[in-house]
Amino acid sequence: MTGDAAATPWRHLPNFISALRIALVAPLLVTILFGRNELALVIAAVAGMSDGVDGWLARRFHWQSRLGSMLDPVADKLMLVGCMVVLGWLDEAPHWLVILVVARDAVIALGVLAWHRVLRNFEAHPSWLSKATTLAQILFVLWVLAGRAFGWQAGMTIPVWIVAALTAASGLDYVVRWGRMARRELKGRSVAP
Repeated sequence: MTGDAAATPWRHLPNFISALRIALVAPLLVTILFGRNELALVIAAVAGMSDGVDGWLARRFHWQSRLGSMLDPVADKLMLVGCMVVLGWLDEAPHWLVILVVARDAVIALGVLAWHRVLRNFEAHPSWLSKATTLAQILFVLWVLAGRAFGWQAGMTIPVWIVAALTAASGLDYVVRWGRMARRELKGRSVAP
């Protein structure tokens, strides 16, 4: 972070936006569960757009922080996993897709915990595939909620398979990339004096 970027109180704005997205999770899930479809769509759209805005602000103005690197993925996972579970409960999303989304995020969370426990110096950098997966999942949730809000029969086959393919591919990508990094790190430690 440059001196100018560190001096401004605006540097906390991306973290505030991520925290706001976390605060929107419970109202979003409640509105979906109780069939307040228009309101759920608005909340989901605001949360989805905020995901892009906080990242753009952090990169554009060099306002990245360690807290932000943790808040942003936590906000994404709480919102998307929560929405997928609720939509699966309401039979608006295939149960196997919900299981795939939850399993991928569980693998990522367990990987982060294992990395911290064994290697300690972990810093996550999401790949383009992970970002594409998050975007696809957000668009899927918005697609389903728009169908519920406006009462039209949205075609589900293609969106479901796009989300499934990206979710599976990005989960595998995390396992492979982090596995390689862990092996390099452990190998470096074993040869260090």
